[in-house]
Amino acid sequence: MSETKQLKYDKAYLRIAQEWGKLSYCKRRQVGALIVKDRMIISDGYNGTPSGFENFCEDEDGYTKWYVLHAEANAILKVAASTQSCKGATLYITMSPCKECSKLIHQAGILKVVYNQAYKDDSGLRFLEKAGIKLKLIEDLNP
Repeated sequence: MSETKQLKYDKAYLRIAQEWGKLSYCKRRQVGALIVKDRMIISDGYNGTPSGFENFCEDEDGYTKWYVLHAEANAILKVAASTQSCKGATLYITMSPCKECSKLIHQAGILKVVYNQAYKDDSGLRFLEKAGIKLKLIEDLNP
């Protein structure tokens, strides 16, 4: 696929991830993720509490509760519970992954991460780079 056409797809998938993030109940930050393989969306996720928990991500002081799952972790866990595999897939995420999620991304076999905003701590990105995973920041999502 040409670079121009790939960029068009990358932006479209990131816009979908952005919409998906709006489903999050988190007040501090809403993050959305998609996992795409062979140009098919095989999973999606957004940050939030585990199934069966109340949908409040922050405590009374406004801090994120420790058990809130990140968008990419939710998307990877959905794939793990299905017949699909992340091997060779691309992760589209509205915010670059933290160091904990970066380990999951690498272990899941995802080969490329396309993101819209950089997280304040870039250690996750540095880990992914060291693991040989392609990284692509796309800030302008206009078609």
